[in-house]
Amino acid sequence: MTRDRRQLARPAEESAVRPVLDAGLGAWLFGSLHRSGQRAKAERYVRGLLSVRGRKTLRSVAAQVDGPAAQQNVHHFISTSPWAWMPVRHALARHVLRTQAPEAWVIRPTLIRKAGSHSVGVDRRSLSPGRTVNAQYAVGTWLASARSAIPVDWQLCLSARWLADPLRQRAGVPADTASGTAEECVREAVAHLVALGDESCRPVVVDVADVDAVSVARFLASLGLPFVVRVGPEAQLRLDRAALPRYGNLERAAGELAELLPRLRREVNPGDGPATAVAIPVAAPPSRGDGMLLLGEWSPVGNARRGLWLTNARAPSLVPALRLTRLPGVVARDFAAVSERVGVRDFGGRSFPGWHRHITLASVAHLVAVLDAQTVPAGVT
Repeated sequence: MTRDRRQLARPAEESAVRPVLDAGLGAWLFGSLHRSGQRAKAERYVRGLLSVRGRKTLRSVAAQVDGPAAQQNVHHFISTSPWAWMPVRHALARHVLRTQAPEAWVIRPTLIRKAGSHSVGVDRRSLSPGRTVNAQYAVGTWLASARSAIPVDWQLCLSARWLADPLRQRAGVPADTASGTAEECVREAVAHLVALGDESCRPVVVDVADVDAVSVARFLASLGLPFVVRVGPEAQLRLDRAALPRYGNLERAAGELAELLPRLRREVNPGDGPATAVAIPVAAPPSRGDGMLLLGEWSPVGNARRGLWLTNARAPSLVPALRLTRLPGVVARDFAAVSERVGVRDFGGRSFPGWHRHITLASVAHLVAVLDAQTVPAGVT
């Protein structure tokens, strides 16, 4: 494990993160909180997430920051205080865009298991055929590079029962919230990143199994965004007859198409070792004239297929597109090494706004942990 990974794999001590926060980061991230008391509470909550050992519950964070008597104040600040979380997320995203040189946006889901059934958004979720658990299903938006990944936005997928009274009212779910399915959450995540304007112009990598990949790809293409979307082997695709006239309008499952055209395969090295890849032109989304490619990749050992993706990258850009497909792995790595350590999974309350405020401040804590690791002097372990 490298020095950076060792540093990220444990919560930072408050003394270590104080210089980062005092350097103006807190003022930048929490500038939308108009009252100085709210900004101070937000910074103290982040410090608590970084320094508390074990689960980061409202009670444990309150005890760490201000002592046991502060629990009611912390609960109010997170669950019922009216401050808006989206301006904080936008400030977080802009800071990461300007300082961390991310290569792409990565949209990826996570299952947050819960012991009971009362936390907001909890339902019986399937882990595998015949195996279900109580869990929340969230879709995270990350800014990622080969070096690090930082979460900047989250959607909590809510089933129909959470979008209907009395649960909606009890959990404080706004009346206009409609993020029920995974695909709706992905579309909402994309809308949020587009709202950042010109700063959002980076490729979008979508690695979410429970969506219609073709529909998501068409949606991204309609917005003029470069994209790479994981597609299941069973998805039906049609060859682009204009690009491959000899094959006609052949329509097959994505997995079959990837196997049927071995003459289009080539050896590549995306930077992490050799692989075999194929880029097959498939029917363009009806909303734009640009075509899509079905991107398939096989490992050199055992010729096992690594994945299938839809992209609007050009065929000569095959290696850059394949590099983008590595970024969900960086997200998974940093989620385990950093996000879980700062309590992303730990909110156990019934409040929908409380969940969003907690996970927003946990995302800020993730950034602080990354910055802290980047500033550790050489030779320090």
